[in-house]
Amino acid sequence: MKNTAYLLPALSALFWSGNFVLARYVANDIPPIALAYWRWTLAFILILPFAIGPIWQQRSLIRQHLLPLTLLSIVGVAGFNTFVYLGLQTTTATNGLLINSMIPILIIVCSLLIGVRIKLWQGIGVVTSFGGVIFLVCQGDLSRLFSLSFNRGDLWVLLSALVWAVYSIGLKVKPAELSGLAFLGFSIGVGSCTLAPIYWFDLLGEKSWTFSMQNGFAIGYTAVFASLVAYFCWNQGVKFIGASTAGQFIHLMPVFGSGLAVLFIGEVLAWYQLVGALAIGIGILLSLRTQSR
Repeated sequence: MKNTAYLLPALSALFWSGNFVLARYVANDIPPIALAYWRWTLAFILILPFAIGPIWQQRSLIRQHLLPLTLLSIVGVAGFNTFVYLGLQTTTATNGLLINSMIPILIIVCSLLIGVRIKLWQGIGVVTSFGGVIFLVCQGDLSRLFSLSFNRGDLWVLLSALVWAVYSIGLKVKPAELSGLAFLGFSIGVGSCTLAPIYWFDLLGEKSWTFSMQNGFAIGYTAVFASLVAYFCWNQGVKFIGASTAGQFIHLMPVFGSGLAVLFIGEVLAWYQLVGALAIGIGILLSLRTQSR
């Protein structure tokens, strides 16, 4: 079961890569709060028929752990993605990708702060993978790092990365006997309710937007694949292999992003993408070495 569990965070990274690309693509059409709210509201409508039973059966367990479960939901569902969408309004895809790839490092830092020991090979693996991400983002020319400029959007993405690290570590407080479906349904419901007043009362003063087939596709993808499927895979992956190891798979996002670009928009695979992907793969294998012993 544990070997199969390694596929779970990899699938999450795949679906989140699509989310990252789509969110940047529709940034001028759908305001960030609107995208976050309708994403999670649609996801809640879709999952409710399946989750309502488990939630009701485990209502006493949820009630006992209501505060930590609610905080996890606000941070991981309402907070993380909203901050990403806010950041993608003004930052470049390159900057966002680079900052997002700091999540595994932030998970390790947060783990150390709460007394969780990190093994040497795991640390080496994270550094190797992050180096591969930098090489890929810089297109094989490390001097590009010195030409990057940062803005307010980068701060939002950095905050989202920190929030996701806290969420991943915080999954330890979820009671083991609480089913994955009940937890996911509860989390999405709390996330949607948290975003509702911000959206409906327009607390951030967002511009108006109109529904279109393109916008509907973006919301549908984020609701089904980037929300329901990806979050379930991530939560279960962290449960089986731990937050630090699962975090390593975030580094696959630029690799998947390059692959999606080749498949769907006709980009040609470049040499630096292969080198970066190789370094990321080696880093993940080094990290997994600590799990097999």
